[in-house]
Amino acid sequence: MDGILIIYKEKGYTSHDVVAKLRGILHQRKIGHTGTLDPQAEGVLPVCLGSATKLCDMLTDRSKTYEAGIRLGLETDTQDIFGQVIKQSFVSVTDQQINTVIQSFLEEYDQIPPMYSAKKVNGKKLYELARQGKQIERKPCRVFIDSIEITSCNFPDMTLNVQCSKGTYIRTLCHDIGQSLGCGACMTSLVRTKVGNFNLEQAITLAQVEQKRDDQTLDSWIIPVERAFEQYSVVTVTPQSERLLMNGNRLEMRDLQDGAQKADMVRVLDSHGQFQAVYGWDDEKNDFKPIKMFLRSGI
Repeated sequence: MDGILIIYKEKGYTSHDVVAKLRGILHQRKIGHTGTLDPQAEGVLPVCLGSATKLCDMLTDRSKTYEAGIRLGLETDTQDIFGQVIKQSFVSVTDQQINTVIQSFLEEYDQIPPMYSAKKVNGKKLYELARQGKQIERKPCRVFIDSIEITSCNFPDMTLNVQCSKGTYIRTLCHDIGQSLGCGACMTSLVRTKVGNFNLEQAITLAQVEQKRDDQTLDSWIIPVERAFEQYSVVTVTPQSERLLMNGNRLEMRDLQDGAQKADMVRVLDSHGQFQAVYGWDDEKNDFKPIKMFLRSGI
């Protein structure tokens, strides 16, 4: 199977667990996920099958949207409700204060990765050190919060809708909001609702994958590789330049059929209209250079 399958990751599974189970269900080794979700988190996890595994790094870069539960007045060692409580505080903040603090995290901010994370420092995963009772200095990482809003409130619990860049720890965002309010906070739940253009409506559970495999309807849920690049314009090579494309060579404007225009990224079709690659425009050399090749035989 080749393409993208949107899995609804359930609680208790790591992203690696999902890949391992899918290999057994689909009897296919070449499978990769596009970014980790904490075991207690749920939601959208795009998984790449077959030749689509070349996409994994590109899909990891996409923006993500989350629905996160946050509780004010409670701090834990893992920054979520599942950790050891280290501090409880009386909460005395107004709605205006909460809104002002939350909006202050919009756009760029420097976030210190949590100790309980898979991020590596000097070759060691932070959570491995944390489980040994060790705390080490972590350099802040610049993250970008596109939008953040309160969608429900049952004080001291709230639900936030957050759209953010890759590498953003929502647990840490909740923690940082609590610190700014002066009462502390931790994350109580997390559902990833969107990765790039992929959303919950496209997601199915592992049990559903197995069921659809058995009733032979799974193919309709596998998204073709080209769909991941729908936001890019299309160029088509001429029959004379087809060999250049199939060998992964650079392409000049003269190698493309009429109507081709410069763009940062484009989908490249062969002369038969079949998607074969993603190319990017090179201003210095005034041509298109290959970014990702998905060459398909049959020409």
